[in-house]
Amino acid sequence: MYKLSVTDSFSAAHRLCGYEGACSNLHGHNWSVRVALTAQKLDDIGMAMDFGLIKSLLKEITDELDHAYLNDLPGFKDINPTSENLARHIFERMQKSLADPAIRVTEVEICESPSSSVVYYGPLR
Repeated sequence: MYKLSVTDSFSAAHRLCGYEGACSNLHGHNWSVRVALTAQKLDDIGMAMDFGLIKSLLKEITDELDHAYLNDLPGFKDINPTSENLARHIFERMQKSLADPAIRVTEVEICESPSSSVVYYGPLR
């Protein structure tokens, strides 16, 4: 089994509705994102998946989040744009964008600061 990881980052604003504390106010973060994929086999030239392609797929997602007010985005219409929900959102979007069913997203880690992160693993199969 092979595990491939790529990273990207984005800056965005949000507020946490229903939260009692400073995060209920409009504020922003410079999030970093790490996406990990697994594959069981390699292609004819010895690659599970081209890192350039993985980075490109992740960048499409982070470009939609970058410099946005996350609360206004369709993916967060009914849920708070917490780091936990962002991680799940990116996980699901990334999985949908993969053409090869033998390659799966295994985890997405979101860091909202250098000292705070969350990892979403997705549903168990």
